[in-house]
Amino acid sequence: MKVLQVLPELNSGGVERGTVEFARHLVKTGHESLVMSAGGKLVPTLEQQGSQHLTFPVHKKSLLSLRHVLPLRRLIKSIKPDIIHVRSRLPAWLIYLAIGKFPRNQRPGIVSTFHGLYSTNRYSAVMGKADKVIAISDCVKEYITHFYPSVPASDITVVHRGVDTETFQANQEPPTEWREAFYQSFPVLEGKPLIIMPGRLSRWKGQTAFIDLIHRLKSSGQSCHGIIIGGTTPGKDHFKEELLSKIQTLNLSDDITLLGHRNDIEHLFREASLVCNLSLRPEPFGRTVIEALAVGCPVLAFDMGGPAESLRYSLPTGLISVTRKDANPRTEIEITDSILERLTQTAIQLLTSPPNFTLDSQFTLDTQARKTLEVYQSVYNAVRR
Repeated sequence: MKVLQVLPELNSGGVERGTVEFARHLVKTGHESLVMSAGGKLVPTLEQQGSQHLTFPVHKKSLLSLRHVLPLRRLIKSIKPDIIHVRSRLPAWLIYLAIGKFPRNQRPGIVSTFHGLYSTNRYSAVMGKADKVIAISDCVKEYITHFYPSVPASDITVVHRGVDTETFQANQEPPTEWREAFYQSFPVLEGKPLIIMPGRLSRWKGQTAFIDLIHRLKSSGQSCHGIIIGGTTPGKDHFKEELLSKIQTLNLSDDITLLGHRNDIEHLFREASLVCNLSLRPEPFGRTVIEALAVGCPVLAFDMGGPAESLRYSLPTGLISVTRKDANPRTEIEITDSILERLTQTAIQLLTSPPNFTLDSQFTLDTQARKTLEVYQSVYNAVRR
């Protein structure tokens, strides 16, 4: 099959990385892989792995983007893809409008992936107009069926995001030269159990709760060092300052380090004793959870949303139960003393008695690719009928 994946840009986000990984698998299994985006730093990697990149302005949320519909229609006619896989709302709208006038026997099959718990409006509803819809978790499928009842449940397939087990291999140590350089740069971390909190700096991502957790662990006598990994959301530098102020107020300046954005996350996870996902509202999946589990690092997370699904199958002892007020995915949980105490006790248990576990196979890239290709094949067969 000739497969065209479409997304706004190819930079460093989870959707972008997943697109490149899946494109590599398509090439490896003998399919023709094309990716359309406005470009980005992952384009060279994509092309080196055998896919073709088509640079097209499918990223600007503006009515002016409608002027690209006709050029896009001509481009699709020229490349003749069998399947177009849309991974974001604006590209989905442009593709939907571009192929609307195609004769049925000339129209490519359309697959969409709900990568998020999108706002419920007409703009987001376009993701349900595909021939088949992929939900990246059971949490996302429940969200679609609840808020978009016009999408037939039979048209939705859950395909969990999968970790690349070639990069995130279990039972491997970080390279010696990496360890030496890392601890030379951050000598305060050496010799301590490292607890990592990955994710961009944002209030709902839970970095504040993570700082409180480290404070309680230190107060209980537990040896550890907290590491916050992630860049600042544009325009929200003030939140980073809040975190630094809180760290100083709790006298944790020697116990928590902010590393910013990193490109060596697989080595950091191998070096860590525990990884935390403490988002205050449900996340659609939680890529860092399966990456940590894949290399053998236990994970501590709240029992909600996509991150909880992989833990239920692989390490249920890492889950902390919480009560949600309503089904609105933007409603945040309240971090109470009771929740902090359960976080602390579970973290101590995972640190002092490291569990034996393996990542369930349904969360691997090979399984994700196989299931996605099955969706493609069903759409291809229906369109060619």
